[in-house]
Amino acid sequence: MPAKAIYEKRNHVFYITISRPRVLNCVDSETAALLANAWRTFRDDDDAFVAVITGAGDKAFCTGADLKQAAEGWLDITEDRFRVQLQNLEGFLGYTLGLDIYKPMIAVINGYCLAGGLEIACMCDIRLAADHAQFGILNRRWNIGLGDGGTQRLWRIVGLGRALELIITGRLIDVQEALRIGLVNEVVPKDQLMARASQLAEQICQLPQGAIRSDKEALIRGIGRPLEEGLQIEAETFRTLAFRGDSPTEGASSFIEKRRPQWKRHGL
Repeated sequence: MPAKAIYEKRNHVFYITISRPRVLNCVDSETAALLANAWRTFRDDDDAFVAVITGAGDKAFCTGADLKQAAEGWLDITEDRFRVQLQNLEGFLGYTLGLDIYKPMIAVINGYCLAGGLEIACMCDIRLAADHAQFGILNRRWNIGLGDGGTQRLWRIVGLGRALELIITGRLIDVQEALRIGLVNEVVPKDQLMARASQLAEQICQLPQGAIRSDKEALIRGIGRPLEEGLQIEAETFRTLAFRGDSPTEGASSFIEKRRPQWKRHGL
């Protein structure tokens, strides 16, 4: 039986695939554990610069939790399980409560992106979508709440009013509306989608990685904090960048001297 979630690293790009196309890439408990492991592997591999996550086939990115397993009580949560989830920073669909991945993550949305699948997409920094993709919090129809970060991430992407509407109504939207409200960054013909994602990931890999990671860390850690605290976090992450093997000095010197920078550790 093929793995339900697979990952591989090609050059510095880390590809994750939710591989249950027969059930529109919905996530069961086994797949969730595989996804959690994949995200942690990406987080801890300093040579993996960018993650790209997609779903197998051309019908769905991910349609959320496996309702067959949910009907057997999978989504019921005990006090002990609740504590374990919080401790491990895991929702129901993998490492979805973690906020410590400071490397770029791209969601490649190749079809239906529903319920928990939308929550996984909202984990990512950039969302590319095929021209036939559709989005919605359809779990609303079965009295299943958002447990993988959707209530906290969606409004930060599309704004409070639009997030509340999508969460409350559970309506399905097409990719053009998703683009208009800022839920996706770019719409790509479906036969070009993965090529475009790989191109973008490789372009990001060509940049020095240190400043990307420190700036993302400052942004993530500053969410919800007063401006004064946010500025202190930014100053802290900028300072740690200067102490790494490739400081900003080399970048500035290469600009002045009109030469390519010579990074020792990819700008880390």
